[in-house]
Amino acid sequence: MAAPPAFSSRDPLSPQFWDERFERAFTPWERGGVSMALRRFVADAARPLVALAPGCGTAHELALMCEAGWDATAIDFSPEAVARARALAGPWADRILQADFFTYAPARPLDLVYEQAFLCAMPRERWDAVARRWEALLAPGGLLAGYFYFDDAAKGPPFGTSRARLDELLHNGFECIADEAVEDSIPVFAAKERWMVWRKRQRML
Repeated sequence: MAAPPAFSSRDPLSPQFWDERFERAFTPWERGGVSMALRRFVADAARPLVALAPGCGTAHELALMCEAGWDATAIDFSPEAVARARALAGPWADRILQADFFTYAPARPLDLVYEQAFLCAMPRERWDAVARRWEALLAPGGLLAGYFYFDDAAKGPPFGTSRARLDELLHNGFECIADEAVEDSIPVFAAKERWMVWRKRQRML
């Protein structure tokens, strides 16, 4: 296996880290298409959803959602990722925004946040902030759905979690309603990810 290129940026919290990797076509986390579980999830949805895909990369999933009638938006804080995603998105290019997940304010409460290699791109010390933001963005009963990466390697990205740590992050705000094996993982995530759906808890007044 060839060694990865030498990069000048080593901080995944910086847009430049991701710009450099997109510019040099070193994106092993990119699926290059839409996963089987997401296709089933969209097809089975009872109604069109208001959805957000943060850290979208090339945002292949956006077209699937929009073509199903969903009000879907994809965001990334990397200008290079956004440019590449817009070039691929055809009529949905204006739904791809350069934005910071932690400050982005959707026009209306979300029914769905789609998780695909976003949490594991973040250093572990940022995970509590990610979980709080997921909860804040979703309407009561809204869904956090996607792929969660399980691994204990110290270095990343990707930064893997354990099931105990994921439960710790989410149990106050969410309940897990689906947890399934993944049949079409790309190599970097193979045998280490689960398709999961978490529903935001209804808060009692």
